[in-house]
Order: sequence, then structure tokens, then C-alpha cells
Amino acid sequence: MRPEFLTADQAVARVRPASTVAIGGSGGGLMEPDALLAALGRRFTETGTPDDLTLVHTTGIGDREGGGMDLLAHPGMIRRIIAGNWGMAPRMSRLAAENAFEAYNFPQGVMAQLFRDIAGGRPGTVTHVGIGTFCDPRLEGGRLNERTTEDLVEVVTLGGRECLFYPAQPIDVCFVRGTTADERGNISCEQEAARLDMRAIAQATRNSGGLVIAQVKQIAQANTLDPRTVEIPGIYVDVVVSHPEQRQVVTHEYNPAFSGETRAALSTLPPFPLDQRKVVARRALQEVREGDVVNLGVGIADGVAAVAAEEGRLDSFTLTIEQGLVGGIPARGVIFGVASNPTAILDQAAQFDFYDGGGLNICFLGFAQIDLAGNVNVSKFGGKIIGTGGFVNISQNARTAVFCGTFTAGGLHAEPSDGRLRIRTEGKHRKFVERVDQITFSAAQARERGQRVLYVTERAVFELGADRLRLIEIAPGIDLKADVLDHLGAIEVAEDLVEMDPRLFREESA
Repeated sequence: MRPEFLTADQAVARVRPASTVAIGGSGGGLMEPDALLAALGRRFTETGTPDDLTLVHTTGIGDREGGGMDLLAHPGMIRRIIAGNWGMAPRMSRLAAENAFEAYNFPQGVMAQLFRDIAGGRPGTVTHVGIGTFCDPRLEGGRLNERTTEDLVEVVTLGGRECLFYPAQPIDVCFVRGTTADERGNISCEQEAARLDMRAIAQATRNSGGLVIAQVKQIAQANTLDPRTVEIPGIYVDVVVSHPEQRQVVTHEYNPAFSGETRAALSTLPPFPLDQRKVVARRALQEVREGDVVNLGVGIADGVAAVAAEEGRLDSFTLTIEQGLVGGIPARGVIFGVASNPTAILDQAAQFDFYDGGGLNICFLGFAQIDLAGNVNVSKFGGKIIGTGGFVNISQNARTAVFCGTFTAGGLHAEPSDGRLRIRTEGKHRKFVERVDQITFSAAQARERGQRVLYVTERAVFELGADRLRLIEIAPGIDLKADVLDHLGAIEVAEDLVEMDPRLFREESA
């Protein structure tokens, strides 16, 4: 049976009140079904329907400028959201913080794997991921506000191993995206910079008896697509919406180096000026060993790839990112989630299978708060809901976890030059706190599994000690007491405290 070919407005008219809607896509417009989201938000503002929706999405969807999930950020439209990340849609995040609807945050990898389990008719996803974090029902169970009271996550024991159970739920409607649909609804993704979990979402919706709506850039004649390129078979698809203005990501109409069609010259990559962020990236890179499989997180940690490119080290290890990219150079900023020159583009859930099983040698992730015990928070702080994304999966399972960030925030100006660091202006906000607002990385669990953990800043490097942080390195030019210890509580200082490599603070390559 052939799908219907409708406009975006016609397609979203099929969404009924109180439906559960699964939405594919990732931040910066990556595989975002933007025309469908805009049409659905517009329909609600004009008609007041559909309302009472439950929205489910794996990653943060948006551009921090009103796109993505913010197109649906209308009071009264939403009953519940279950999401892997919230940070790309600040208006929706703010509504969640204001108790406008029920809000949950589960790890990105769990969400991707959960769609596969829904598709397969299984009761849910059972995994060790999230134990000891805010996703654990003995802490917060992934609940993000006071309005959210139902416990969705359960602690279970299987084979003598403690796990968390994230339950499946049927999907009534889904929005997925590709590049080309043929007249039979087969969908290819030749211009997309990732695959994410589009196939699993479509399968989960079809096997729930729901409606699969696919947005594409163009329509092709039936039976003309190379079957090796078809990501979503037409047997899953009910409605196709053509959107000729569909962009690959918000910053590019189409960059063939993102989709693997061409390989960009490294000389075209933007330079990385010497500043406090570059010092952190340089020091972090010193932890990478020949042959390592590496994950880079969004934010300050993504500078590690830029430094590696400058120093000619990219061929000595393999970078990966959770959206399913293996190899290449991850993009920075709002389009983090794509890479130039990827070696392979996998389904998102398959990438997390590898991560969850311990495939990463080392990861580099940012932080918003670190407490004296070594716990890390990136998900909820200062009244803001950001969400975990892939942070829980990655940090919990990499053999070595390196958390990267500036020592303080909000106006920090630290000047590296001539092999030394000078603090010109201290940041207003402390990032090392007595107790984190929310546990996104559990120090206690890390100690139990014997994980190696470092915390790298522009002025000091810490490691996870037996019961608290341990200071092991300090930048040349920094006053130990005034610039470090006076900003902390009772931490341990290593007897063999050493200075950070002075080459980190010079213009020439470290």
C-alpha cells in the first residue's frame, strides 16, 4: 500500500488530542522534522488542538533560538514529556521548570534503546545505566519538577545484578525524517549527517498501531532508490510530507563532508585561539593513548578534536559521538552531533550498545557542578533544566572519564601566555560546590567499579580519590591558596603535587 502525500498542515491534522507523539531529530536541526513541528505548533495556537499530548524524544531537539521542541512550547498543549535532553529548547525547558506539565529525563542511550524494545514488543529496557544517578528511583527517578509524581523507573535484580527497568509505552504518532522518499514511501538519508533512531521510532510506532509521518526533502519515482540507502522501508510509512527547503543542519543547507559524500581538508577547519578553553582541551588531550576509542561531549570538551587536528594526532585514535558517528572531526557549537569526514554512520542505539558495554577507552565531558565527593552535575542547576543527553551512558561506562571545564563561570578571564596562567578576572559562579544540585555522574558508583576519573580545568587538575577530590596538578603562575583552595572545601592535596606542563600555556603547539 502506498503512503499518502500530504502537506505538513494536512499531516498534523491527523494528530489527535491526548496522543503520545515520538519525535526524531537532534540538536542544531540534525534530522529535525522542522516543517512538521512548526505545523503542529501552529495548529495548536490557531485551534487549541491537539492538546494533552505526551511527547517522547531521544535527544535535545532545537537550536536554542526558538526552533525544534520550542515550536511546541505552548501552555496547555503538553501533558507530559519524556526526553533524553532539554537544553536545545530553552522555552520548553522553562515551562518544565515552571511545572506546566509532567517532565522526565532519561539517558539518551536508554531512550534510543527503548524505541527498539517498543518495536520488538518487549516490556521495556533493562540496563545498568543510571544506577546511582538522578535517574535511579531511589533518588529522583528522572522526575524533573514537582508536578511529576509517577514513578516510571524500577529497580530490578536479574542474574544477581542490580539494574534499572525503563518501561515501554505505545506510540500513537511519530515524526521521522529522511532526504528522499520514493512513491512507495521508502526513505533514504543520503544528505543526512546521522541516522539517529529514525528506523526504530518508525518500527515502534507501526507496531503500536500508530501513524508514521515522514518529512523528506524530495520525492523520487517508485523503485529508483538504491536499496542499500533505504533507512526506513515504505512498509512502515503512512504519510510523507515533502519539504524542499529542508536544511541538513541549521548552519548549513548541505555540507557533503557531514554526510560522507566528500572529505573536507583539515586546513578548512576554523582555528582555535589560545585561551582558557584551549588550555583545558590541550591538557585533556594528554590523556589519550595510541589506538584509543574516544567520546567527546558537547561544550568545552569538543575542543579536544580541534587541538588534536592542530597537533596532527587525529590519526592516532578514533573519535566517536553518541549520535552514531565513528571517526572524523566532531563539529562544535549548536551543531554538535555531526562530524566532518566520518568513517561510519551508525544507528544511535547501536552506538550506545558499544558504549554501555565498555567499548570506550576514554571520554571527555563537560560539567556544570562538581562536589567535594567527586559527583558531577550537568542536568539541572540554577533553576534550569538541561538534561543528561548521553552523559550518563558515556560517563558511567568509559574506562577513563575526564570532566573538562573552567574552574569558575560567569566572567572568568584567565590569560595563558609564556608558559604561565594569569587570572585577570575571576568568574562569579563557583562550579566546585559542597553538594551538587543533581547527580548526573555518581562518584560512589565510579569508586565501586574502579573507574579512573579526572577533572581538568585551566588552572588545576583533580582525580577521584578514596572519598573526595584529590588535587594533583596546578598551573604555573597560579597561587595554590588564593586561586584554588580558597574556592573549595576540604579536599585532599597530593603530596607529589606537580605543575601542569608549561607548553599548555604557550602559543606554539603543546
